[in-house]
Amino acid sequence: MYGLVNKAIQDMVCSHFGEEIWKEIKHKAEVNVDVFLSMEGYPDNITHRLVKAASVVLSLSPSEIMQAFGEFWVQYTAQEGYGEMMDMSGDTLPEFLENLDNLHARVGVSFPKLEPPSFECTEMEEDSLNLHYRSSREGLTPMILGLVKGLGTRFNTEVHVTQIQSRDEGAEHDEFLVLYKSN
Repeated sequence: MYGLVNKAIQDMVCSHFGEEIWKEIKHKAEVNVDVFLSMEGYPDNITHRLVKAASVVLSLSPSEIMQAFGEFWVQYTAQEGYGEMMDMSGDTLPEFLENLDNLHARVGVSFPKLEPPSFECTEMEEDSLNLHYRSSREGLTPMILGLVKGLGTRFNTEVHVTQIQSRDEGAEHDEFLVLYKSN
């Protein structure tokens, strides 16, 4: 994964729990990187070790950490210079979700080794849709719950997300039911 992800985890932990807790998490994860460079690639296992260590140090499940990170990621990437790109991806939650693959294609110009997930919206209604998530990476599915919640905040939209199909339980891909109502 690109350093931007690990840098965001660091910023999330430091802003909510402080620098000392971050140092403890890094130590427990056996990560000896002083500064994560946003545009540099790092092994996925560094991110997984950070999440596991954060889970232990903060007494939260890895799933809770990933959900919180997904929510944080939306505001973080907007502040880190991707806000305009996000603005071009849709004016409403469903429109944005439909354009996620296009957004990742545009981001891929800056991150040539990007291996983005794929998203597809089906069964779109006035207040609901099914979001299909496909990824070659393991362990990131809980992040989608947080991402959708964070996007709900971004679009001033009340949102409820439920996972209705899981790759961990033998399905071909993960699927979420997204219920939403603009405020």
